[in-house]
Amino acid sequence: MRFFFLYAALVFGVIVPPSAAQAQAPDDAEANPGRPTVSTPATLTPVGYLQFETGFLGADHSPEFSSRHGLNEVLKLSVDSRLELLASGEPIAHYTASGTTANKVGDVFVGAQGVVLFGEGAKPTVAASYFHRAYDGGAPEVDFGSPTNSALILASADVKGFHYDANAVFNELKQSGVRRGQFGQTLSISHPLAGKLTLSGEVWHFTQPFLRGHAVGNLWALSYAVRKNLVFDGGFNRGLTSTSTRWEVFAGFTYLLPRRPW
Repeated sequence: MRFFFLYAALVFGVIVPPSAAQAQAPDDAEANPGRPTVSTPATLTPVGYLQFETGFLGADHSPEFSSRHGLNEVLKLSVDSRLELLASGEPIAHYTASGTTANKVGDVFVGAQGVVLFGEGAKPTVAASYFHRAYDGGAPEVDFGSPTNSALILASADVKGFHYDANAVFNELKQSGVRRGQFGQTLSISHPLAGKLTLSGEVWHFTQPFLRGHAVGNLWALSYAVRKNLVFDGGFNRGLTSTSTRWEVFAGFTYLLPRRPW
C-alpha cells in the first residue's frame, strides 16, 4: 500500500505541478499516445520531453485467471529524433486465480525504439523496437503472456483522414525453464470525430505456444484531447477465441510534461 500511494502521489503531482498548473505545452510539443491499443505507433514523442501513459485495466476469464485488475504505467523519453527510451510497469495487480485472491506488483520492462524510415502523410514511418523484462512480479498474465524479450517492427501513416498503426511482434516466452517463440500482428485504425474526440478500432493476434492456441482480440476505444499534451482514453477489448481473455475494459490518460527535464 505504501508503494501504491507513493505511485499515486508521483503521478498526480506530475499532472498538476503547483508552479505550472496552468502551463501549456509549446506548440511543437504534442503528446503521442501509445495507449490504449495493443499497437504501438512508429512515431516517437517530442525530443527531450518526458511522456507518461497511465491507466487502469480490468479483465476476466483468461487462461491464467478468472478476474484481474491493475494499474499500468509507461514512461517514454526521446533523446534524439530517431531514438526513444521506454520503461513500463504495473505498480499493483489484484487478481483471482484458482480460487485464490491476491495482490502483486506486476512485471517491469525496459527498452528502446528507433525510427528506421521517416514518413509523411500516406508514406509510412517505419521503426523497430526491443524490450526486455527487467523484473518478473509473478502476477498472472493476460492471454498473450509476458515475454522475456520482445522485438517489434512498426509502421504508422495517415491515409484519407484515417491513421493506422501496424506492428509485427516477435517474442520470447519462458515457462518452467522452457523457452519458446511467439509471433503477433496488430492493426489499429483511428479517425477523428467531432471536436477533439477520436475513435479507434483494432484487431490483433498472438500465437500461444504453451497452450498451442491463438489469442485474438477486437478492441474499440475513444480518446479526448483536453490539450495538446493531455489525452484521456477509455474502451474495451473482446477476446475472439476460447483461449483469449474474454473481456477487458480500460481507461487512462497520456500526459506530456510541458517542460523538458533539462
